[in-house]
Amino acid sequence: MTKVPTPADTEAARAGLSWRLGETPWQAIPPLGAPRARVILDNDFSGDPDDLYQLVHHLLSPSAEVRLVVASHLRPDDPFDPSAEQARNAVAVARDVFARMGLESVDVIVQGSNVPLTDGGTPQPAPAVDAIIAEALREDVDSPLFYLAGGGLTDLASAWLREPRIADRLTLVWIGGAEHDGLAVPPPGAMPIEYNLLIDVTAAQVVFGDSGIPVWQVPRDVYRQCLVSDAELRLRVAATGPLGRHLYDEVAHVMRMVGSFAGGAAETYALGDSPLVLLSALQSVFEPDPASSRYVARPTPRIGDDGAYIDVPGARPMRVYTWVDTRLMFEDFFLKLAEFSRWQAGSDAAEVTA
Repeated sequence: MTKVPTPADTEAARAGLSWRLGETPWQAIPPLGAPRARVILDNDFSGDPDDLYQLVHHLLSPSAEVRLVVASHLRPDDPFDPSAEQARNAVAVARDVFARMGLESVDVIVQGSNVPLTDGGTPQPAPAVDAIIAEALREDVDSPLFYLAGGGLTDLASAWLREPRIADRLTLVWIGGAEHDGLAVPPPGAMPIEYNLLIDVTAAQVVFGDSGIPVWQVPRDVYRQCLVSDAELRLRVAATGPLGRHLYDEVAHVMRMVGSFAGGAAETYALGDSPLVLLSALQSVFEPDPASSRYVARPTPRIGDDGAYIDVPGARPMRVYTWVDTRLMFEDFFLKLAEFSRWQAGSDAAEVTA
């Protein structure tokens, strides 16, 4: 279902300008200060294209220092990418986005495992696992580190299994998991095991039940709140320029495919990975926190083989988000994309004139 870019595609997409992470040449007024936090972005980029919006948004957010982009796998035979090389394909997709943005910092893109954990005690080797451990154990920085996962948790679980000390060095923000009793109910026709959890149930069991890693969870009922309309995507994404049109076309392709067997097209799409940006890069100035979103604190449960939560009284507390500030999240994205696209178009025009 997903078209994985070839090297030729990526070269053709390359913008006529270049920049590196830590630079913001599209901002006429420079950023107000240094980044406030370090982030590791972990997503299954050969899957649902909502992760491309999250990736672009993070790359355009100067308060978050992007240290790694982990390209991770989907579940076996996933319709988005039924291949056995999903993580490798995810690397190609991430590199293609960097090329379309003229972003040269491809060294931050690292490949995760192509397969889930086989059991709760054996890590899966991958370049991403080594990089996660190295970043988490750095002694030369004191800024907080957020691990922002929009898919499965294989690589984070593997990193903890290899080096348990990372549990005290980062906070996981995860888009995934089913609704919690008393907070929400599943949607009509819901998958028995939530989509991102199904990618690697064992990895989630390790992270939630064994690791001690602090968790901020955005469960299914909340990431489904992150709806944008086709009109918004046409007029505030596609109309901004080539990058925006690419993002729009990726979602439009999925909407047409779904509409072909669902009895008609919808006018909305869930950009369900975008709370990863909201909860990390768009925190409040004073007493930094995602102050405009809401959560409840609960003991971190274990996760059963069926995806259900198993209460563990007295377990470490976790945040379960119940509502996210979509106005702030999407307005910030639309404005940053427009600002970047105007700069990109102006730079291209200047090169042609020269």
